[in-house]
Amino acid sequence: MNQSILLQTALALPVPDIEALIQGRMIAAMPRMFLNPGRTFALYPANLSVDLLSGDQYYRSHFLPVAQKALAQLNSDKVSIKAWAKCELCQMVNEPESLEALSRLTIWKTEALQQILQQRPFIFVAYLRVYLLPQPLEMPVHPSGNFVPLPKSLNVTDSTPVLSESIFAKRRQKLEKLEPPEHPELEELQSALVHLSTTNPKAKQLEAEIKMFLGWSSDKPVKPIKRDLAWIKTIAALGNRAKELDTNKSNYEAGTDFEIVVRDSLEFLGFTIDYAHKGGAGGLDLLCSKPYPLVGECKAGKKIPNDTAVQLLNLGTLRLQDKETLAKATKLIIGPGVPTTQLMDAAKLHGMAIMNPETLEKLVKLQSNYPNSVDLFKLKEYLKPGQSDDEVAKYIEQVEQEIKVRSDVLHSLKKYQEKSGFERASVEAVSGAYSMSNALRPLSPKDLHEILVELSSPLTNYVGRIKGENWQSDRFYFLRDLPLDD
Repeated sequence: MNQSILLQTALALPVPDIEALIQGRMIAAMPRMFLNPGRTFALYPANLSVDLLSGDQYYRSHFLPVAQKALAQLNSDKVSIKAWAKCELCQMVNEPESLEALSRLTIWKTEALQQILQQRPFIFVAYLRVYLLPQPLEMPVHPSGNFVPLPKSLNVTDSTPVLSESIFAKRRQKLEKLEPPEHPELEELQSALVHLSTTNPKAKQLEAEIKMFLGWSSDKPVKPIKRDLAWIKTIAALGNRAKELDTNKSNYEAGTDFEIVVRDSLEFLGFTIDYAHKGGAGGLDLLCSKPYPLVGECKAGKKIPNDTAVQLLNLGTLRLQDKETLAKATKLIIGPGVPTTQLMDAAKLHGMAIMNPETLEKLVKLQSNYPNSVDLFKLKEYLKPGQSDDEVAKYIEQVEQEIKVRSDVLHSLKKYQEKSGFERASVEAVSGAYSMSNALRPLSPKDLHEILVELSSPLTNYVGRIKGENWQSDRFYFLRDLPLDD
């Protein structure tokens, strides 16, 4: 149950510092007074000059662009309060040798901390657990002070923390022990990507994933940014000659549109298309050379003509000029409706699979949601002679279940690390957590280990792996979620 808290005051901090707290870049603040642990307050973004130091003297270089942007957005008449915080701990730092370590874990330059310490007997470092407000509170600018009274009391809950409890605990431990950050180079990269992320979707995705990896964010995983794939939703409609996509088009034009989207679909799935052969009147609609030969015919309309199987056989023979090669090739008819008995008999006789446009659209959506999830050689096994939609649907469901199992394994590893506090987990520990979860299907420790190894591949990078002397002694740690399609 979420705890309800009444806020009446706000702690004034430099606006860039609050921005860093909200972004999860750090969990520390430097108030000018000691804060009692447990005290709660809103965060008031003030235009505070820090002992007359300019921004470039005060903030580390990788954070400076963020600081400059935050300062530029300050309004001289009103401020916008976006978050509140609870003080978890407050320490007094007066050892010069600790300042460099403190700088590495925060946004402040070592030189700035040294200058502050020369002017004060102590630097107060408060550990703040920060929570976002449901909506910003705007209030008039208040004269500078340690605490600012709010124009009205705020009733808030702790339901929207910037960082999860486990991530905050790890960050707090590093700050208390002044341990160096694990990936300073990634912090630099994240900061560089901030500027690109406003105009480049891929940079935005990468920047968000780096923040999660660094423990700066507890957000749900960002789904991969996809190209403009709106065409996928037109596959079935083009095959069925939907009226809204078929205005003022001849049969030839509509058929050509469907051929194009089918070729795009097969190429998206991983086939190599022979573009020297573009179908058209009297031509073979589909010819794929890799990963295995595939020939096909596309029929848009209300139903597939009876002679389509014979047409594919004749055109395939003419194009390949080798009956043996044609016999080995996968033969596919894609079109709407329920095949007639005559067409079904011919398709079964000549080893041709018949697929509806809706099924092709589902396959392409699967590949879009989970890139490279469609194994074309396994798919080939489900392209049975005759109507193959039910068989292909079984394959799609099988792939989706395998993805769900991997998501369950990742979830079990993540939960185990959060509950135990251990940075790495053995196969036995993950197996125990997995068996206690509401998983799709049971897994033996050996099978679970194989999945963890698969997820730790550099090409997937969902899990980190420290290889042991044997598979039982391998250790794993969570990196990122595998988001399931809604």
